[in-house]
Amino acid sequence: MNISNRLKKEVSNIKFCKKCGGMLVPQKKGNKIVMVCRSCGAKTTAVKPKDFKIKSQGEKHEKIVVVSKKFDVEALPKTHAICPKCGHNEAYWWMEQTRAADEAPTRFYKCCKCKHTWREYE
Repeated sequence: MNISNRLKKEVSNIKFCKKCGGMLVPQKKGNKIVMVCRSCGAKTTAVKPKDFKIKSQGEKHEKIVVVSKKFDVEALPKTHAICPKCGHNEAYWWMEQTRAADEAPTRFYKCCKCKHTWREYE
C-alpha cells in the first residue's frame, strides 16, 4: 500500500465526539478498546478491536528539571551592575523569557547588598 492510500485510510478512520466535536483517540481499557474524546473526555465503546493496534512509539527522554521561582540567589552568577536603590556595584543576575519567543529575554538583577531586584530589557 503506497503512502497516499495509507494516509487516506487513516484519515477516513478519524472519529469525532458527538458531544463537543473533539477528536476521539483509542485507549485500551482491560481487553476492550474505547474511543475517548481528547477535549471533553467522553467515551464510546462502539469500536471493533481489530480496527486498532495500540502501540507506544518514540524513545524515553531524560527528565526535565523545572527550576522553582524560589531559587537560592547565592547560586546565581554575579556581575558588575549598579543598584538603582542603594548604589552598590555588584548584583546577581539571571534571564527569563517573559515576552514572546521571538523577542529577547529579560535580564533580571538582584543587589548583593540590599536585595533589591530590577530588570533590564535588551
